Amino acid sequence: MQPDVLNQTKARLQKVIEVIKNDISTIRTGKASPSLVENLVINAYGGNAKMRLMELATIGSSDPQTLVITPFDHSVIAEIEKGIFEANIGVSPVVDGQIIRISLPPLSQERRQELIKAMKHKLENGKIMIRQARHEGMEAIKKGNDEGTIGEDEKSRLEKEVQRVVDDYIAIIDGLGEQKEAELLQI
Repeated sequence: MQPDVLNQTKARLQKVIEVIKNDISTIRTGKASPSLVENLVINAYGGNAKMRLMELATIGSSDPQTLVITPFDHSVIAEIEKGIFEANIGVSPVVDGQIIRISLPPLSQERRQELIKAMKHKLENGKIMIRQARHEGMEAIKKGNDEGTIGEDEKSRLEKEVQRVVDDYIAIIDGLGEQKEAELLQI
């Protein structure tokens, strides 16, 4: 039972890290990144299918300020354009023949600070999820101790180990935040 508690806690913490990585990847930095639009849901084929943009097209960047979207099926180009516009992410798609271009204006210093604040809020939510996973791990250890499957020494060791792992994952979140903040402040 003992290693299971630790492994389950680590698995929960890893899921939190993945959620945070996905969450902060949607925050726009100064340069064009496919992650800004790849998960937008598009009503394709006359509204008969809801698909993520990355399932409908290739997404790349021609320069640091421009995203280029090339649909696999050119019949959905108008629906992709409409879906990007309706997503209200602060960009305007422009159809250019068989592709869609999205020009990203440079970020003002004020906008950068707003994005940093939003990112820090997302990171704090991640830390809350990590503390919840720690709480669940500690509860499982306490329950095992109460049931007699975990001794006092083992309980103490497992609690210290769970706390060490939690501290490591909080450091990972802090590192992700520092990296994203550096990207946002880069001009």
